[in-house]
Amino acid sequence: MLSTPTRLLTVLALCSPLAALAGVKVTVTRADTAARPAQTVLVPYAEVKKQIPDLLLEHVAVRDAAGALVPSQVTNYNPEQRPAAYDEILFQVAFAAGQQSATFTIDNDPNPVPPAPSKVFARYIPERLDDFAFENDRLAHRIYGPGLASPAAGKSELVSSGIDVWLKRVNYLIVDRWYTKGHDAYHVDSGEGMDLYGVNNSRGCGGTGIWNNNHLYVSSNWSSWKVIANGPVRAIFELNYSTWDAGGVYVAETKRFTIDAGSNFHRVESTFRYNSKGNTPLTVAVGIGKHAAVVSAELTKSPDNSYLSLWELYRKDGQLGTSVILDPQSPRKGVAEDTLNHLLLTEAHSGKPLAYYIGAGWDRSGQFADRAAWETYVRDFAARLAAPLTVTVSKE
Repeated sequence: MLSTPTRLLTVLALCSPLAALAGVKVTVTRADTAARPAQTVLVPYAEVKKQIPDLLLEHVAVRDAAGALVPSQVTNYNPEQRPAAYDEILFQVAFAAGQQSATFTIDNDPNPVPPAPSKVFARYIPERLDDFAFENDRLAHRIYGPGLASPAAGKSELVSSGIDVWLKRVNYLIVDRWYTKGHDAYHVDSGEGMDLYGVNNSRGCGGTGIWNNNHLYVSSNWSSWKVIANGPVRAIFELNYSTWDAGGVYVAETKRFTIDAGSNFHRVESTFRYNSKGNTPLTVAVGIGKHAAVVSAELTKSPDNSYLSLWELYRKDGQLGTSVILDPQSPRKGVAEDTLNHLLLTEAHSGKPLAYYIGAGWDRSGQFADRAAWETYVRDFAARLAAPLTVTVSKE
């Protein structure tokens, strides 16, 4: 027979919310040993629901090994589907140097789990000539829409599918506030950061084009947009670019952007559609814009043609690194340049996504002290792409 104190401890344990929950164990492992901050983990929702049939989206709770709640996100890429079929449960893990694995539990909490504060954001900006802006807790970007390419833009009219960079000193979201401040104001650093970057007709930070007979053919501004997911861990959106003449080949493009918290790089999947004969691939250039007005610019090319990185010294506004990295599965076709851009070459087949990454880092952000720190980050990020995490789901 149990003593009174033992019976009391047993009852308390059975009444504990954690003890009462039937969870699913998620084990995340990796082969490398370097520190890996802010790694996004994807767990198929269907795999968890097999173990927890009554799982509800707003009751999904991800807990670390100590039982603490971890910020998480459930994605639904087809919200009009009936009944709803959710896609993934997303959360992040940070591996310390030498740490090989981490374990988590996903359960169906008895109470709704409030959304975590978002670290990512993407939206269409109709109030500013159809910009599309996006950010995470590290930096922000914008891409020009049809309004800017029309006479309605007046002196601001610009035809460009390049990608702009906004540099941040803070880790909270700033896009809405900066648009409220106004165009001239966010070109001045008053404590949160600034837009010091000039895109104009260049590729900016990771814009694309078709490289044909040593000439770069680029699209106009994006023509339509779609937000697919919007935090708190990951934002996903698409931009469509209408058909353009790429030297006798007529090409249209859809770009899908994936923005994760905690990273200075974002994944882009470009799907080109063109009048192909025999499914002949096109040579695609992913570019970094040149700036004549900077004090100096130093370019790094990886030996295997998997990435380019440019470090620029501005006269008044610090130093900036921009980089493009090919996904390990994307072909490497060398490098090139024109008067406006440094270009990383790859190839794409009509209708098949081509994956690459775009990123930037500012020495005044508190993230990168100098060029060496940025180059180390770029090199480490490229290495992590070649060593993806392994995620296993099992009954707890």
